[in-house]
Amino acid sequence: MPKNQIITNETTQKLLKGITIPPQPQIMVDLQMEMAMPEPSFATMTKIITKDVGISGSILKVINSPFFQLRNQVTSIGQALNLLGFKNVVNIVNSLSIRSSLSDNAITGLTQFWDNAQDVAMAAAAISKLTGVASPDEAYTLGLFHNSGIPLLMQKFEQYPSVLKRAYAETDKLITDIENEMIASNHSVVGYYVAKAWKLPSYIAQAIADHHKVAPIFADKIACDPSEKNLLALLKLAETTCKTYKMLGNAAVDHEFYRIKTDLLIYIGLSEYDFEDLQAEVIEMGLH
Repeated sequence: MPKNQIITNETTQKLLKGITIPPQPQIMVDLQMEMAMPEPSFATMTKIITKDVGISGSILKVINSPFFQLRNQVTSIGQALNLLGFKNVVNIVNSLSIRSSLSDNAITGLTQFWDNAQDVAMAAAAISKLTGVASPDEAYTLGLFHNSGIPLLMQKFEQYPSVLKRAYAETDKLITDIENEMIASNHSVVGYYVAKAWKLPSYIAQAIADHHKVAPIFADKIACDPSEKNLLALLKLAETTCKTYKMLGNAAVDHEFYRIKTDLLIYIGLSEYDFEDLQAEVIEMGLH
């Protein structure tokens, strides 16, 4: 349950009314069961992943992207497991599973949403590598999952794109507060329950719940788990670099980022010039 505000069971039911959280994909269930074994089998893990041709191909595409900065090209799932380790590859599988589970081709504009999610995930992983903050695979997972509530809300509310536009145009109020006012729900809380249902690490689920309530976190006005705080820092740097405010909200200015920019850069240990250089380096790696 998101901790920055108390959400009762009754409120949760209202927020999720009419929204079906998709079940955890079988590939994730199988991998988690194998990971829970005293000695997970390399061969079994490889077999589980390679059963899904789409996921396998996407894993290789992700791992061989400039963002992961590997010296040699990875050509097989076995090689990916050997190079990155079980946990890292499982996190990437988890992230890739979300697109096939939540995509609805009938929803206009969803291609742009997934392109942005992919860019934010890649950028968060790259910034993690470049700054040494958190692990790139977990940064990637949060980047791809953090807005997972959006396609579910698009399925339920025809006017949701205009809700996002109104929310991102707001200079003072939280994006999720505008959503709550207009549709009595918001993508952060829906995404939180997707992450919980899919058994993602608790601090990643919590980061999804909190990712539009970060000002007091970086101002040190409320306590926050360091793992979550580091991932939120990477996410916010990645979002503004990938212009999420423009891609999803059609906004000219990233109002949320400018409210937190000073505290966030101090927390990460970057000057304004450092951050501009970092953004340029990430963008050169190739965003949509």
